[in-house]
Amino acid sequence: MRNPFKSAPADPAVPAEPKRWQQFVQTYQMAKRTDRALGLWILGSFLVGSLVGFGIFWFMPGSGVFWWIMLVITSVMLGILAALIVFGRRAQRAMYAQMEGTLGAAAGALQMLRKSWKVQPAVGLNKNQDMVHRVIGRPGIVLVGEGSSSSRVRALLANERKRHERVLADVPVHEVIVGSGEGEVPIPKLVKAVQGFPRAIEPKQMTEILSKLKAIDAVRGAVPMPKGPMPTSMKGARRGMRGR
Repeated sequence: MRNPFKSAPADPAVPAEPKRWQQFVQTYQMAKRTDRALGLWILGSFLVGSLVGFGIFWFMPGSGVFWWIMLVITSVMLGILAALIVFGRRAQRAMYAQMEGTLGAAAGALQMLRKSWKVQPAVGLNKNQDMVHRVIGRPGIVLVGEGSSSSRVRALLANERKRHERVLADVPVHEVIVGSGEGEVPIPKLVKAVQGFPRAIEPKQMTEILSKLKAIDAVRGAVPMPKGPMPTSMKGARRGMRGR
C-alpha cells in the first residue's frame, strides 16, 4: 500500500537549487572577473579579524586548555565574519560594475531587494528598447525607467504612471530614472533609492494591488521582451553574498 504521507519524487526537469557553498563559489567566480584583488581582500580581512579577536581575548583573564581553545575559536570566528563582510561588499560592487551599461541592468540590480518587495521587469517597453520596471513595496508602486535617452524614458514613465493611477488612484506611484545625469540614479544606488521612499501602504494591501495590476497588464497585452540577455538572475548571488 502506498504511503500517502510520502513526499513525491523531485521533478527531474526542475533544476535543483544550488547549495550554500556552491552559491558562494558562483558569486566569487562572478565577482572575480571584475575584482582581480578579491581573493587578497578576503584573505587580508580574515587575518585582520583574527588578529583583532586574538588581541581582545588575550587580555581577558584565564588560563588552561579551555582558555586556549576559546582563544582560537574567537579569533577564527571574527576572522570569518570580517572576511564575509568584505566579500559581500566587494562582490556587490563588482556585480554592479558588470551590469553597468548592459541591457536591463536596472532589472538586475532590483533583484537585490528583499522578498517583501515584488519586482516585475520590463512592464513597459518601446521600440528603442527603453523600458520601465515595476516594484511594489511598502512605499506603493515604484516605476524604474532605463534607456539610452532620458527624454524617451521620461515619456515612457509618464505613460506608465497614467496607466497605474487610473486603476490605483489611492496608491502612491513613484518614479526613478536610472543613469548618471542630473536627477538620475546610478545603478549602485538604485536599491537604496527605491527603499528610501516613505511607507504608504500596509503589507495586507499588497495582494489587492497585485490583483489590480494584472488588469493593467491584461489590457496592454504581452510586452515583447528585448533581444539579448537581461541580468535579472541575481537570486543565487544575493544569497551567496548574504550567506543564506
